[in-house]
Amino acid sequence: MKFEENETVELKRSTSELKEAIVSIGAMLNKHGKGRVYFGIDDDGRVVGQQIGRSTAKDISRAIADHIDPKIFPDISVQKISGKNCVLVKFSGHEGLYSAYGRFYLRAGDENKKLSIGEIEHLVEKKKNYVYSWGAEDSETPPGSADVATLRLFIKRGKEAGRIGFSFDSARNVLNKLHLVKGSKLLNAGRALFCKDNGMEVQAAVFAGKDKITFLDIQSFHGNLFDLIEKSETYVKEHINWRADLSGSRRVEIPEIPVRAVREAIINSLCHRDFTNPKSNEIAIYRDRIEIFNPGQFPYEYEPEDFVKGNLPSVPRNPLIAETLYLSEDIEKWGSGLRRIAQECKARKVKVVFKKIKSGFLVTFYRPEISAMKEPAGKTVEKTVEKTVEKIFAVIKADPRITQKDIMDKTGLTRRGVEWNLKKLKDEKRIRRVGPDKGGHWEILK
Repeated sequence: MKFEENETVELKRSTSELKEAIVSIGAMLNKHGKGRVYFGIDDDGRVVGQQIGRSTAKDISRAIADHIDPKIFPDISVQKISGKNCVLVKFSGHEGLYSAYGRFYLRAGDENKKLSIGEIEHLVEKKKNYVYSWGAEDSETPPGSADVATLRLFIKRGKEAGRIGFSFDSARNVLNKLHLVKGSKLLNAGRALFCKDNGMEVQAAVFAGKDKITFLDIQSFHGNLFDLIEKSETYVKEHINWRADLSGSRRVEIPEIPVRAVREAIINSLCHRDFTNPKSNEIAIYRDRIEIFNPGQFPYEYEPEDFVKGNLPSVPRNPLIAETLYLSEDIEKWGSGLRRIAQECKARKVKVVFKKIKSGFLVTFYRPEISAMKEPAGKTVEKTVEKTVEKIFAVIKADPRITQKDIMDKTGLTRRGVEWNLKKLKDEKRIRRVGPDKGGHWEILK
């Protein structure tokens, strides 16, 4: 493994360079809210090893506690690298601006830049206008309130994506490893991500025309963030137009708006919302457009177009939530969401508009006219009217040995969407799995 210093990694030959390491910790916290420091690796990436004494970890922890303000709680472990003992310090913090030895630094590449008074004031203003400490605050909720099924599925996804290297053992241990626990309580971010009863809501509605005068359907979704993502995506997919391509050897259903772009917009709206604002996230489906709204302003000093066209670093309002969603591959790369939405829509010739409004942020997908979806012979236009869960139930009933991949192909759902709907059917005791994932089958209960 090749070790290199960057904006979130610092290499130190030994703990004799502990003071410099603490400066790097402060700088990385101010830039990214997280980072890693290795003791026992030269700055050129050569593993030299670190002498480990009985108090090595305690000395490092005490020095960090004494000289980083506000306080953080790092994970310190001895790692065997290239046959030699090294110390890894993993840390995160999202409570504002951090000082190291009473001074403020910002990470720039693999260097730490000392900030002037003017730069400090600018950074404070920037954080105050967008990044909030809400996610890192105590929620007064015990870790035992987290939904174990959601945690298990999260770990499964993260391991399949290669972004999580540990298995589920207990809810508390997993939440600790994700830095979502402080003392005996979940942080607000942990409660939002993994607790069913967290006070979050998404309001969704279908309107008859191009305004909110007459609605055809209205729903209110509750649950943890992962539930809300799946419920919101399913709702949109059930209320848009699809065309069935029958020109090939099998039927392929194609949506009027790329569902990957819709899902990305939903995840962004939940991940980057202002959780201190009591207003709900909203999905409004009109005859000519779909609007996805979240309370909370756009990153200070930036315009949406900056992220669509540029390669800017992410400015997550809720870093703990963004990091967790990255591990489960719900977020592909920090800061790339708007660009991915724009690219998907451009490829499908769908107009999408990103807009900062006074009460929050709005993504608008413009729907093509029904006539524009008509294709040559062999292709028709139809609207999905049956509920997605009923569609999955139907394909399972027709073929009890069907695999999840085949369900994805037949329904057009993502893997996560299939998993969520299968769980719903099992919770409703309509189906159950008999035998292993490979070689087993589904049994229809009712």
